[in-house]
Amino acid sequence: QVRLIESGGGSVQAGGSLRLSCAVSGTQISRYCVGWFRQAPGQAREGVAAIDRDGTPSYSDSVKGRFTISKDTATDTLYLEMNNLQPEDTAMYYCAADVELYRVRVVPGTFPHYTGQGTQVTVSS
Repeated sequence: QVRLIESGGGSVQAGGSLRLSCAVSGTQISRYCVGWFRQAPGQAREGVAAIDRDGTPSYSDSVKGRFTISKDTATDTLYLEMNNLQPEDTAMYYCAADVELYRVRVVPGTFPHYTGQGTQVTVSS
């Protein structure tokens, strides 16, 4: 059974940093495209960062230059380093895994095959 468990969320002030982790079990992270998406109350899901099976990262324009995605294939863990956090980054953050990168990026109308339960990030001004 594949499971994704996020951790590392919390409350910070604007300009602060957080590091999210996603522990993947029941499979090997190297088999999938993996990434992070977020959803704030009343808003659509937003894919913020993804990394394909070759290790190539991609980011949404809203986080480019502030967030860094990485994965550790030895421990099957996905990370999201978030710097210079802003109030608009406040959301529930989910990790995702799928064989198709576009689903990890949560292209509208699609949904990743595997997702975690999420971790809350709250940024105050």
